[in-house]
Amino acid sequence: MDIDWLKHFLAISDEGDYSRAANAAHVSRATIQASLAALEAERGEQLVHETEPAEVEAGAPSLTLTPAGIAFRPEARARVAAAPPPAPKAGGKAKASKGRGRAPVVKGEPKPFKKRQGR
Repeated sequence: MDIDWLKHFLAISDEGDYSRAANAAHVSRATIQASLAALEAERGEQLVHETEPAEVEAGAPSLTLTPAGIAFRPEARARVAAAPPPAPKAGGKAKASKGRGRAPVVKGEPKPFKKRQGR
């Protein structure tokens, strides 16, 4: 079971909406939905119920936890809390990508400016 799946499930359970959960988790809505689908497939049970758009009142959650989701939520929180922190990336400081940032410094005398002909 992937730790990100659990984090995404918890975001869904806290926010009650795919878009708000995606914003809270700093991922796309498609990623949130894929994580939930993978988690439900691995567990073999539905964890979240989607409310039909016509049934949703203004501000009400469009997603609710099923009884299995409610029972799984404390376990998911415990697993996320017990997970080791992500390992730092190798190489120390982040490197700037090529082609961005400051222009290179050229040593020596600057070339004289030449006017274009024909203009």
